[in-house]
Amino acid sequence: MGARALLRPRAGLRAARERLGLSQEEAAARIGVATSTWARWERGEVTAIRAHHRARLAELFGVSPEQVERWVCGEDAQPLLPWLSPELGHLPLAATLETAAELWRWDVGADPARRRLLAALPFVPSVLGEWLLAWAYDPPEMTRARNGAGRSVGAEDVCRINEAQQAFEQMDHQFGGGLVRPAVVDYLNSQVAPLLAGRYSDDVGGQLMTAAAGMTQLAGWEAYDLGRNGLAEAHFGQALRLAKAAGDPLTAAWVLATLAQQACDLRHPAAAVRLARAARHAGSQAHACARVQAVLLVLEARATALGVDMAETFDAHTAQRVHGLIGRAERAYAAAKPGEDDEPAWVWDMVPAELAAEIGCCWRLIGEHDRARSCAQRAVRGLGSQFPRSVQFNTVHLAQALAAKGELDAALEHARAAVPMARALSSHRPLALIRQFDAELDPRADERRVREWRSYMHGELRASA
Repeated sequence: MGARALLRPRAGLRAARERLGLSQEEAAARIGVATSTWARWERGEVTAIRAHHRARLAELFGVSPEQVERWVCGEDAQPLLPWLSPELGHLPLAATLETAAELWRWDVGADPARRRLLAALPFVPSVLGEWLLAWAYDPPEMTRARNGAGRSVGAEDVCRINEAQQAFEQMDHQFGGGLVRPAVVDYLNSQVAPLLAGRYSDDVGGQLMTAAAGMTQLAGWEAYDLGRNGLAEAHFGQALRLAKAAGDPLTAAWVLATLAQQACDLRHPAAAVRLARAARHAGSQAHACARVQAVLLVLEARATALGVDMAETFDAHTAQRVHGLIGRAERAYAAAKPGEDDEPAWVWDMVPAELAAEIGCCWRLIGEHDRARSCAQRAVRGLGSQFPRSVQFNTVHLAQALAAKGELDAALEHARAAVPMARALSSHRPLALIRQFDAELDPRADERRVREWRSYMHGELRASA
């Protein structure tokens, strides 16, 4: 052979790149080499990778130098991150519980490289279809009883998890995910994981896995609120698998609905519609109460409306479907009797003002800005101090509707009011929404009042950075 001995392809390096959703061109640019050089690295055609490039590989992928050395030597390392794999939905019970516990350990652990790697995970739409198939068609668990090495677990332990979750959720509403998320993940790792490793009956096991699914969903929600969408997706996928293990379609409906909301925000309309419909199907399996049905219907309306918003030409037929879904959601909500025994805790926050907020998003996406404005006004008036993040969202939505109607002065007044609201929250989404509103002003960028708004906004957001 010549001077360049052919090595085994560096499968570990390729897999690491693909896990971050990077092309060879993007990965090469981040490391500072030519695309052809990166391609030769992966094929094993370059025997030497310089030390400073190896250091940058470790930093990019959030792994140890030792892991990079294994990749460079062509060793086919074990998958580092199973949580965004299509195979997540095909695990036996013991593997499901261990994979969940491993995710929580990594997320709360002392290893900064692992935490950076989790934080950098991309949102991966391709796994969602496999997760939906696993939820719908994988066989149920024969038993949820376990005789693990940990202590005996009873119903009172499950109650404590549910009470802790409700407390965390209230803190989330008030302060945002940045404050609450570390405590949620620590609770999963230090309290829930040892219980799942303990001894319990089939009945207690089902309740315990439902509670674990709910708390894992909350960990995902907090990551989503902070803009860490791949990490959020990993937790949501694990929560869906725990709900499957518990045989709990109602909790699965909640997880699927949250995944659908995330897909809407990331502008993946096809995935959002599939997830929203799967959530409604799971709700039907659980004979969900009227308020849950309303929540799931309005979420499908939002996912459908996103498709209208992103289409090259206005689709009147799909817009009419949005109208129909909103009407059904409003009728279901009107028939609800809040406080009924069969209402899950996660639907309690869907007060009338919150429903108006969700419906307003649908109207805005299909261009019905008068209705969007009316809904946002009702939401801002009705939500009050208990839901400051939702008030901030709807203040911006009101500004968006007013700007779309040509009422720019009023729109900018509301947008200015929303900036300090966002700064008071430990949350990424309120800031992202303000920037979205600002981007919508680009056609009017030369106007003095828009320039003044942008000067104010940039100054305030720099101060909060």
